[in-house]
Amino acid sequence: MNSVQLTGRLTRDPEVRYTYGGLSIASFTLAVNRRFKQDGGPGADFIRCVAFGKTAEFIEKYFTKGRKMDLNGRIQTGSYTNQEGQKVYTTDIVVENVEFGESKASNENNSNFNQDSGGIDDGFMNIPEGLDEEMPFN
Repeated sequence: MNSVQLTGRLTRDPEVRYTYGGLSIASFTLAVNRRFKQDGGPGADFIRCVAFGKTAEFIEKYFTKGRKMDLNGRIQTGSYTNQEGQKVYTTDIVVENVEFGESKASNENNSNFNQDSGGIDDGFMNIPEGLDEEMPFN
């Protein structure tokens, strides 16, 4: 099965173009952190991605440089001959599904909590006391 799942940040705004038939195509590069970094080695991989149709339009509307993205897709390889007559091999991710990797509001709330109260960002929210009394399904 050819299936890819990535989480990373856009290295620049997506480049969107349209075919003569009106199909939208979004091309972008996703910086994906490596789980383990070797001394002197790169800490991230920069992966070329392409999306088509409604997915491309969604990316164009909501994603910009630096935005975190979760995507699912497939690997596609190809080749072409450049102007010097050399064969160039390509590997791209064809995006099939995309989601926000984070919300802007949650990032602002987490950074304010960490700065104001010295709290640890463990991904959990503190629940206020007495909240159980307000719940309609106890």
